[in-house]
Amino acid sequence: MEDIEAEDATFAFSEKSIRMGFIRKVYAILCTQLLITFGLVAVFVWVPAVNDYALKNQWMLWVAIGLTFTMVIALSCCGNLRRKSPHNYIALFVFTISEAYLLGVVSASYQGKEVAIAIVATAVVTLVLTLFAFQTKYDFTMMGGFVLVSLTVLLIFGILAAIWSNQIVNMVYACLGVLLFSFYLVFDTQLIIGGNHKFAYSPEEYVFAALNLYLDIINLFMYILAIIGGSRD
Repeated sequence: MEDIEAEDATFAFSEKSIRMGFIRKVYAILCTQLLITFGLVAVFVWVPAVNDYALKNQWMLWVAIGLTFTMVIALSCCGNLRRKSPHNYIALFVFTISEAYLLGVVSASYQGKEVAIAIVATAVVTLVLTLFAFQTKYDFTMMGGFVLVSLTVLLIFGILAAIWSNQIVNMVYACLGVLLFSFYLVFDTQLIIGGNHKFAYSPEEYVFAALNLYLDIINLFMYILAIIGGSRD
């Protein structure tokens, strides 16, 4: 019995070590993505010549859109691609650069002060929600169906908001987007933590986990920026 207990303890320690290594790898990748993204956003916003060049070369925008969708689909649907190094890193890097380019073009339509406030607000919200996800006893990983339905409703509302666009509708849409992706951030963070939660990412899915967190944070930023810009208008 003592030998069995010792083996169980060793196995538990090994599992915990693997999970901690996985978490460190995910957040290292995520931090690199965010540094690249917001660095490029800063260039677009505070160096007008760069944004002017992008607007005069619309083909670059379409290439970025195409690469963004292609890489997201590839990383989401092709398990071998996202688990095999260095192919997964290359695909993720291409996606990050493309998404950062698109985000830079969009952010350049706002004032520099608004973008700076949105970045700080996103960082604060992300930090608070991440700490909450690590500390709370509530298991949000069981609510995958709820977040999927909520995302579908938000997409439908977004289409309607585009058709009947006005300031109030746009603000409501942006606020709903912030709420949904705040929930998504907690949901994806707990999938990374694992442990006592019902569902968790496999340690081999570090690129996919970083991709999901990155998309949560980027969407949070875009909706917060829309709220700030809408309040100005």
